[in-house]
Amino acid sequence: MSIYLDSNATTQVHTEVVEAMLPFLTSHFHNPSSGYGAGQAVKAAIATAREQVASLIGASPSEIVFTGCGTESNNMAIKSLAREIGRANSKVVVSEIEHSAVLRPTEAMAAVGFEVQRVGVKEDGRLDLDALEEAIDNTCPGFLSLMWANNETGVIQPVAEAAAAALKAGWFVHTDAIQAVGKIPVNVKDAPVDFLSISGHKFHAPKGVGVLYIREDTPFEPMIRGGGQEDGRRSGTENVAYIAGLGKAAEIMESELKNGGIAAVGALRDQLEKILCDRLKGVHLNGSREHRTTNVAHVSFDGCVASQMLPKLDAAGVQCSAGSACMTGKSKPSHVQKAMGFSDERAFSSLRLSLSIFSTEDEVKQAAEKIVAVVNEVRGLN
Repeated sequence: MSIYLDSNATTQVHTEVVEAMLPFLTSHFHNPSSGYGAGQAVKAAIATAREQVASLIGASPSEIVFTGCGTESNNMAIKSLAREIGRANSKVVVSEIEHSAVLRPTEAMAAVGFEVQRVGVKEDGRLDLDALEEAIDNTCPGFLSLMWANNETGVIQPVAEAAAAALKAGWFVHTDAIQAVGKIPVNVKDAPVDFLSISGHKFHAPKGVGVLYIREDTPFEPMIRGGGQEDGRRSGTENVAYIAGLGKAAEIMESELKNGGIAAVGALRDQLEKILCDRLKGVHLNGSREHRTTNVAHVSFDGCVASQMLPKLDAAGVQCSAGSACMTGKSKPSHVQKAMGFSDERAFSSLRLSLSIFSTEDEVKQAAEKIVAVVNEVRGLN
């Protein structure tokens, strides 16, 4: 049986999440907009899920909008903000390490005349706050979009500090928290962002459901108009089963954060890194050691190429990746690692090993042995 170390790509759906979803795929199939009792009972399930998600991030239920995925959430926020600040005499700032779901929409904005600036990161993968402050212009409207945790390296960004600098200039702030929520404590009271994006399948809910947090009284222009669901902010009959599953996943992960489950994942990740460093020379642990999510080990191996390692690891029963799942098969080095100042050789030699609450110590030990064997094999070939 394969050992799964690619939880930043997607996570195993929790059995309790599946159980929470099933009634809404069978007997509780009714439209939540219906006026009769069965429909209203389904509507109540959505309200419960909204409370569960709000609790996970310290928000009010009225600030939670259910979407189809994290990419949609990012696009909803960015396109609304584009309408709000206007094309002329405004500015948009993003980091160089954002996910394509933020970079591509802002590139589209730049193509039609918006001023868009990318701010760099330091060698540890953390945003250069001095460069950010220089980029923010308090003489014009604008917004900042900064991810909470990087999808490749797991490095946590200084969102609270960056948001404070942007808000001081009167700007709006969006954060892509897709790789942070459910893995580390995320609280919108501590980081005063206006918008925050979530994707359910990154923390044991199914693919196809997400959230956009919209701070109360923040202006918002809907991207999808219709019947007025989600308080008019995202129309369309709700995907009730998946929303219920997302709510249950949020409840589970809040408990894991409070009761040590997430810390245990971090201990396994540290054990994996230690074995690799003890058994191999020429191993580089990439990104900040202090500011990172508990589940990611991003590792480069001298004398190796990830495209050679991955099929051998797959054949050996270890499932992992070289970076973002959205970039699999691309021939260019990771833009994240290049922004950190890595050479092409180091970037191409990197593996992202990402764990979850389902990972076990035995799996970590077995995976480490298999990775050591494959690295030695590839180095012999090269």
